[in-house]
Amino acid sequence: MAWRFALVIDPVASDEERSDYADTLREIDPDGPALGVGELSAQRGDGIFESLGVVDGHVQEIEPHLARLVHSAALCDLPAPNLGQWRVAIERAARAAGEGENVMKLLLSRGVEHGPAPTAWITLADAPDNSRGRTEGVGVATLDRGYALDVPARAPWLLLGAKTLSYAVNMAAIREAKSRGADDAVFVTSDGYLLEAPTASVVLRFGDRFVTPEPQAGILHGTTQLSLFAFLEGRGFATSYETVPAGDLSRADAAWLLSSVRLAAPIRSVDGADVPVDRAFTDELNAYLLSPRD
Repeated sequence: MAWRFALVIDPVASDEERSDYADTLREIDPDGPALGVGELSAQRGDGIFESLGVVDGHVQEIEPHLARLVHSAALCDLPAPNLGQWRVAIERAARAAGEGENVMKLLLSRGVEHGPAPTAWITLADAPDNSRGRTEGVGVATLDRGYALDVPARAPWLLLGAKTLSYAVNMAAIREAKSRGADDAVFVTSDGYLLEAPTASVVLRFGDRFVTPEPQAGILHGTTQLSLFAFLEGRGFATSYETVPAGDLSRADAAWLLSSVRLAAPIRSVDGADVPVDRAFTDELNAYLLSPRD
């Protein structure tokens, strides 16, 4: 991954209003050292983040990502982000984006252990090449997430539904899926319900109806999925959030993995069995997702 830009943010309180936050932002060498050895994001993964797609210099869906950053901060007992400050930082980072696709990450951690303040920073890098997945599709392996559907409501301390920096399990799931001959994983609950992929939402199509698993099941409410549902509703399709049996992934007329950087990748096989792929409709979805949108 080629890093383009990095910016350290000196967080200010969410209720502190300014006309200019420039003095709280510090550009750094994206390939140089940036974090102290006591930083809890590195030691314990104790922090949150958002990944935003940037297409030809336009940052996609800023406000939905900021809203989810606030939600994750609340779940993790982190200070509420000052959104005015983050908007200024995003605008400054976006100036370093060139043509094509980039990925911008917003990161907020609890800071240095026993330190006085959280740590915040933004990075900008070239996006990975997802063209093959968008056109040829991806094979997925379903993996048990290790909890039942009602666990998120019973155990909020598990932080299910927060976009935290603790991604070791997600990366292990992808490695396991690849060891089974798949490209990616899709998590299911131990009692047999569909959740999400390690780094993407799942959307299924049944005729003219599009379905995604209910966010209350302890999954991230995908910003790309939200945008796509608005697009589909504008086209006259029905959309819904449901408790989805895991078997529906194989029974759907079509299914996709969705994320801000991947966009829409059609699922072509589930646990080694081929499933239908609507390539023409996938092209329409990605044409929309690549267009500038707020």
